[in-house]
Amino acid sequence: MLAAMPSPAPRPSPQATAVSRDRGDACPGSLRLHAADDGALARIRIPGGVLDVRQADALAAAARELGDGELHLTSRGNVQLRGLRDGCGGELAGLLDAVGLLPSAAHERVRNVVASPLSGLDGTGFADVRPWLTGLDAALCASDAARALSGRFLFALDDGRGDVAGLDADVTVRAGAGGTALLSLGSSAEAIEVPGSDVSRSALIAAETFLTSAEESAGSTGSAARVWRVDELGVSVEELTRTVAKALALARIDCEIRTRPASVTEGPLPGVSGDALSVHIPLGRLSARQWDVLTRTAERHGGELRLTPWRGAVVPAPGLDASAASYALAQLAATGLVTSPDSPWLRVGACVGRPGCAKSHADVRADAARALDAAGGAHLPLYWSGCERRCGHPRTERIDVVASPGGGYRLSTSAARATPAPPVPLDDPSHLATALVALTDRTA
Repeated sequence: MLAAMPSPAPRPSPQATAVSRDRGDACPGSLRLHAADDGALARIRIPGGVLDVRQADALAAAARELGDGELHLTSRGNVQLRGLRDGCGGELAGLLDAVGLLPSAAHERVRNVVASPLSGLDGTGFADVRPWLTGLDAALCASDAARALSGRFLFALDDGRGDVAGLDADVTVRAGAGGTALLSLGSSAEAIEVPGSDVSRSALIAAETFLTSAEESAGSTGSAARVWRVDELGVSVEELTRTVAKALALARIDCEIRTRPASVTEGPLPGVSGDALSVHIPLGRLSARQWDVLTRTAERHGGELRLTPWRGAVVPAPGLDASAASYALAQLAATGLVTSPDSPWLRVGACVGRPGCAKSHADVRADAARALDAAGGAHLPLYWSGCERRCGHPRTERIDVVASPGGGYRLSTSAARATPAPPVPLDDPSHLATALVALTDRTA
């Protein structure tokens, strides 16, 4: 079993402050809180989604004592706390710092790392990504240059199965056969083969090379605007790939340009997967009781919890027999967590909507729950959005259900088409089945 990351020694806790979204890169963090309609919001980066029991309990305490009592999962396997009361920044920082969730105040927003959640648990993949994960996190926190990365910059560590390799990360590393790995940048069709032993160092060099290229691009155009993602650079991703390869060679890392393999972009199905239990969390929203049962389950089976980019959770449970697994899943299901791979919840996502977001035109999560049965019959997954920004939407093909300013919703598919079909109106979520039929007819 993979061990949880150790907690560093306690240090004086930094102070958090609330800011608004219009100050450059205002991506929220643990120390930079966002002022939402339902109170301040903190986004806590959890590299690879990996928590030990002590850390999970600290997050629950922070939600209970400072926020709305719930924990909200993001599409990067991070945790958001909502409804935080005014002036709680220092207390929140102290709670997180005490359990190792703030190893570096200067880097807390750049520790965006997703990793294959079943790595080392189900016999799939070419490598166990945990050494890469701990190595990259430590390298990031030790790099002065990395402090300049945007809170939106993303690393993905894939064990070779291709699951997180399709999540549009800025730096993706995918394990290959024979102890090698393929490093790719943004949407590039090329990848750089590097030794598996040099993955963490290579990923950091790639990110630092991106920062240098972004500064050079801004200087050549006379623009002071920051480039936050690899695909926003003024140079092609293929050109950046070659620049990174040169930087790796200068660092004496063996490397060679290869073709990037296709990815799957699918998370673990609920149930038993090898030496692990897996659940799906409807709309990524966990009550205090759900989180506690999940944490106690992890405590009984090794003490580790892994949050996934698909708003799910994996509990490593080596040696668990069928009877014990069935009992554990039944306890989790009793709280409302999804333990069946046939649940329609696996095909439904939503942004936070009202009342948490001032820009939202509807309580999309409530409406998505009302229309759940109809969603199970859709030909594509559904994503409900409170406005045209469609925050948190998945990158895969889907049906967008977007709230209209005047009431109701509009349905459309996300697939690129030469002549897109017009959206289908939905005046009431209870009529979703009819709207889905109409949308299918228009896009057939």
